[in-house]
Amino acid sequence: MSLLVLLGTAVAWWGRISVTGAIPWAALRAGVQLLAVSLIIGVALRQVWMAIVFVSIMFAIGVYTTAGRSGLRSPRAFLAAGAAMLAGALPVLTIIFATGAAPLAGASIVPIASIVVGNMMSAHTLVARRAFAELRTGLPQYEAYLSLGLDRWSAISAIVSPTLHEGLVPALDQTRTVGLVTLPGAYIGVLLGGGSPWAAAAAQVLVLVGINTGQACTAVAARWLMAQAWLLPPDLAQALRP
Repeated sequence: MSLLVLLGTAVAWWGRISVTGAIPWAALRAGVQLLAVSLIIGVALRQVWMAIVFVSIMFAIGVYTTAGRSGLRSPRAFLAAGAAMLAGALPVLTIIFATGAAPLAGASIVPIASIVVGNMMSAHTLVARRAFAELRTGLPQYEAYLSLGLDRWSAISAIVSPTLHEGLVPALDQTRTVGLVTLPGAYIGVLLGGGSPWAAAAAQVLVLVGINTGQACTAVAARWLMAQAWLLPPDLAQALRP
């Protein structure tokens, strides 16, 4: 692992990529965090309510992370980011566990919910960062829409909608190429746990479809919240006034 960290850091430094210092720091954080999680996850798996509390903490950290990456500062924007992530994660997890596709037990809640929450966080970050960039460069277009009689909701939606799908592309590509390019974690996890290849495939498809569905919900919810001027960084909240 040390060699991989050194290689990544050296290449980033040689290529003058701004994440040079972030690579070893991320590796260190990952090791410490996984060690800490390993100490408590055994407890979280014992009871359903413990698993839900554990996942809720993960969700809160995910909201904090995506808010920081997106440049969101106000409490309202922070809550809006959480609402967008929840709009994707909650329906997917409800369907998975309410239909019996996965048992309502700590051993299944923690891994499935953590995968779904993590992917909602990623989708929100990608959607928000791209949408905010489009809004910043599209301020003249925004003013033009208002001059034509559109309200703020319609003007913001018109600017961010053309690129909204880009936050979903990585997960969609992974779904299209699963088994051909990579074998994702859920598949490998079931195999290592002693399950059959058929059970592993079913679990992986369930997770991938859930991720795609949840990310679509998160993206649409994020656009609606942006159009309401709730999910905006400070500079855009100031600039995008009706």
